[in-house]
Amino acid sequence: MKKCFAVVVGLGLVALSACGSSDDQPASSEGSKTVTLVSHSSWAVSKPVLAAFEKASGYQVKVLTDGDAGQAVNKAILTKDNPQGDVFFGVDNTLLSRALDNGLFQPYEAKGLARVGTEFQLDADKHRVTPVDYGDVCVNYDKKYFADRKLAPPTSYDDLVKPAYKNLLVTENVSTSSPGLGFLLGTAAKYGDGGWQDYWKKLKANGVEVVDGWDQAYNEVFSGSAGGKKAKGDRPLVVSYASSPPAEVIFAEPKPAEAPTGVVAGTCFRQVEFAGLLSNAKNTAGGKALIDFLIGKEFQQDMPLNMFVYPVLKGAAVPAEFTKYGPAAKSPETMAPAKIAADRDDWVKTWASLVLK
Repeated sequence: MKKCFAVVVGLGLVALSACGSSDDQPASSEGSKTVTLVSHSSWAVSKPVLAAFEKASGYQVKVLTDGDAGQAVNKAILTKDNPQGDVFFGVDNTLLSRALDNGLFQPYEAKGLARVGTEFQLDADKHRVTPVDYGDVCVNYDKKYFADRKLAPPTSYDDLVKPAYKNLLVTENVSTSSPGLGFLLGTAAKYGDGGWQDYWKKLKANGVEVVDGWDQAYNEVFSGSAGGKKAKGDRPLVVSYASSPPAEVIFAEPKPAEAPTGVVAGTCFRQVEFAGLLSNAKNTAGGKALIDFLIGKEFQQDMPLNMFVYPVLKGAAVPAEFTKYGPAAKSPETMAPAKIAADRDDWVKTWASLVLK
């Protein structure tokens, strides 16, 4: 979900990179004027919005980004005793229990939290994480592909295993990709503990392709994206986000009247992203100020067209382009965090044995 379309809504480069206004400064410490945010490679914010926070708070923000959400969370856990920064942004409800169980965050109740929807506050009793945004993992389709063949696009999970859609879908590896994991959890929510395995057996038999991450799936294998056209991708169905179609419009030159891609509404799973103050943060005061900023109105209204997610702040305005081309799913699949925590690791192992062999 990043402003640069090559990595919009999902996965990015595995290599560690840095951005922001203070890349060359040392790691922050208590009393320092630098606060360091660690995130996945889809982090993005408008320069004037970040500059306004820096001016008002007196802190300069250093940003370290590192791959997909799953990769970034795993690295943060491995380095929790000597963290790269002060705040981690980008852990979502599919990975939340892993972060909390490993003691990644320390409690902090952000200022302004009362204005955040209670449905997003999944750690409301301890405040180890603060909800920042939400979005929907959904299958996207290439409109031109289906129109040219006079074939109706799929509308549900059930459709994806039908012969008409054989060898058309590409998805991401569940063990390394946040949208890939979201898609698996969506099928588990839809078909239940006893049914999702059979569904994936059918999906495999119907020719689903699995790649490591979102960037490869969307920009190289999918036929409907700007990146996919350049790479001559040949699969017209891809696991991505409900917010991918507006990105295709906003970053296109010239802009089309309609999005060239659509969303299979019956395949959506709701994700909520959080930020947290790292347990061994060196600059806790700066980290707290940064978290307050992330749920403030200015940042919340800046997010949609930068990271292509929805704000959690009540009353935050969403740009017309975003709602026109990427409305949130009306009836997404959801799953209780406790259920995800209890079964996720076993499901990932089972999925790998069923799909990757």
